[in-house]
Amino acid sequence: MNSLHLLIDADDTLWENNIYFEKAFADFCDFMDHSTLDAAEIRTILDEIELANARVHGYGSANFGRNLRQCYERLAEGDVHEADLLKVTRFAERILEAPMEVIEGVAETLEYLAARHDLILFTKGHPEEQKLKIDRSGLAGWFGHTAIVREKDAASYRRLVEERGLDPELTWMIGNSPKSDINPALECGLNAVLVPHEHTWRLEHQDVGTPAPGRRLVTLGRFAELRALF
Repeated sequence: MNSLHLLIDADDTLWENNIYFEKAFADFCDFMDHSTLDAAEIRTILDEIELANARVHGYGSANFGRNLRQCYERLAEGDVHEADLLKVTRFAERILEAPMEVIEGVAETLEYLAARHDLILFTKGHPEEQKLKIDRSGLAGWFGHTAIVREKDAASYRRLVEERGLDPELTWMIGNSPKSDINPALECGLNAVLVPHEHTWRLEHQDVGTPAPGRRLVTLGRFAELRALF
């Protein structure tokens, strides 16, 4: 096989991420102990807040803390005290203290792929937070280039392809998110590999698009299966 350009997502593709946000949300719901709203109803309101704030503030644990505070202020059934807001913010801050859990088979697979192809780590989020996770993962050495962007949309894919001089026919995006990894890559005429994760953030869910003529879309059960594909 000719050498390919493999763009690889980070959160919930290489390591666990959203499970820690889900734990923070569960703690938030327990703390709020709302008399009429259940967790699903609170989640719907939080989703609205997150969608609005992501356009302005982006992603990451600090922004998640801001979202939880706004959700608490909207839903609290009594007076809102600063101590309560600090407690809510702390649920999000603990995400940064969570263990780094590289997904099974990832390290060995990256070693295999790096010997054959050009690997580019392509992730979105707060730059310093993402850099910290990359450093803690111990996986940075397998990548020839790392790109951290505010949003992984079609425009960011086009910029990366242009800046790195990538041939779309030989370029694949690999990740767990239909919204951020698969659909914008297909829109730009790239190939894509979807590696679903059962805890993918619900706002990253979308119906998967159709590849451009001559391009491919592959779905795998595990990241380690990339060794058979590439």
